[in-house]
Amino acid sequence: MSTNASSKRARELLALAPVVPVITIERAADAVPLARALVHGGLRTIEITLRTDAAVDAAAAIIAEVPDAVVGIGTVLTPADLERSAKIGAAFAISPGHSSDLLRAAATGALPYTPGIQTASELIACVTAGFDTVKFFPAVPAGGLAALNALIGPFPSVTFCPTGGIGEANAAEWLAHPNVITVGGSWIAPAAAIKEGAWQAIEERARAASRLRKASH
Repeated sequence: MSTNASSKRARELLALAPVVPVITIERAADAVPLARALVHGGLRTIEITLRTDAAVDAAAAIIAEVPDAVVGIGTVLTPADLERSAKIGAAFAISPGHSSDLLRAAATGALPYTPGIQTASELIACVTAGFDTVKFFPAVPAGGLAALNALIGPFPSVTFCPTGGIGEANAAEWLAHPNVITVGGSWIAPAAAIKEGAWQAIEERARAASRLRKASH
């Protein structure tokens, strides 16, 4: 089974940094200073989740005003979300899970896409559709590294972006795994820090995260 172009390009983008900040933005006005803080701290790849009304405007503002940022759209649940992400100029899209409709749309579209999985059956669906880089979500509640190792047994060539329950204390442990390309996490820019405009603190967290070392892939 060959890897499709969407998955190949998504893998390249996820490999740009050891951590992808997972961002939920309530106010679009916070987007640009937040993105600048993350980029200055060394994390260019950013996931803006589609969990708020401000998400699309926030992502569009970052794309327009922070050219060094690689802006992805997260919480992509439908082909319509995928299409909307492409229209605003997102660099990639990523989902907490997937559906057959999403896999078909992504496989034939131009936008790099990473589906989410939690089980072997879900991973089979992704791999047979040409997606061999996936989001493992929620990583810690779903069984942590032990569960990931169990999945890798029958799928040794799949690479993972674990997200969910990963923070400053355990990110390095996940990144030491040879099948983990990057991790996603909200600890770098938590909602309270965004609300307070604590850009310097966010930049410092990003700088610390950017120094985490990934295993060789």
